[in-house]
Amino acid sequence: MVLTFSLSLQKNIMETYKCSKCGMSVNATCGKCNAPLVNDVLKLDDGREVQVSKCPNGHGKIKSPLCCGEDMSCAI
Repeated sequence: MVLTFSLSLQKNIMETYKCSKCGMSVNATCGKCNAPLVNDVLKLDDGREVQVSKCPNGHGKIKSPLCCGEDMSCAI
């Protein structure tokens, strides 16, 4: 007798922000629902863009982390 089964693996993709100067990295989750924050861009009225991290469940957003005096960037 041969038993066959499959596993369904769900991977949560968590944004990793990394400092381009020192290499420090940060993962962030929402404090309300524990969902991994996702990378986004906030467009200001004057046309500038600010990188932010937001909860995918609509619980808010924060400015992306800083390190060595600069915004940390996210590859995803």
